[in-house]
Amino acid sequence: MLRTIALKNREPKVEENPKQTIFIRGSSTNQIVNNALSDLCSIKKPYSIIFSKKNTIHPFDDQSSLEFFSQKNDASLFGTNSKKRPNNLVFIRMFDYQVLDMIELGIENFKSLHDFKTAKSSIEMKPLFIFNGELFEQREEYKKLKNLLLDFFRDEAVESVNLKGLEYIISFTKQPRIELEEMGPSFDFVFRRNRFAGEDIMKEATKIPKELKKQNFDTLQTKKIKALKKSLKKIIMIE
Repeated sequence: MLRTIALKNREPKVEENPKQTIFIRGSSTNQIVNNALSDLCSIKKPYSIIFSKKNTIHPFDDQSSLEFFSQKNDASLFGTNSKKRPNNLVFIRMFDYQVLDMIELGIENFKSLHDFKTAKSSIEMKPLFIFNGELFEQREEYKKLKNLLLDFFRDEAVESVNLKGLEYIISFTKQPRIELEEMGPSFDFVFRRNRFAGEDIMKEATKIPKELKKQNFDTLQTKKIKALKKSLKKIIMIE
């Protein structure tokens, strides 16, 4: 029974569940990368796990460790870093416990959450996202980055949001022209390596099942199975 429920939860959904993220330190991370991973993990709470121990992982060379961590923790997104490139983060998205796509970003300027002496948002508060600039609509790597980041910060789906309860904004590129109090963290990223999924795999990963229409049990052809007909009537009464 537990196995059946677990497999059911991994099937395609009309509305996807929030993405669980594992933040992994590489074998030789510095303080900048460690603080960056810690801050991103804080923003993602409660859908985040951070590994305190260092791990020898090279995502672009060998994905076996990532796939193992994905199955063990039932997570589909990762944040890690590379030793060869300083101040490096790799955002990795998983599908069916295998690497779907990866984008490597270098940190050029970074200010931690603790560098901003301002109020912080509450856990599980939904942010407003602003992608400011034509690059996110015109260049393929920026469009894929936008898609990955929105997936990265995905939360529970809701039908409406109370704007009076909006606590924070996540802005990419220029800061919007409205009065805001910056709470951090703040990053200046530069593109490095990437590996994108093929069209067929991405189509499978983003497949949305058709919604089932509500059945009218009174019109079902159940005359040949009287026991089933009685059971269906009982279910209707319970509802």
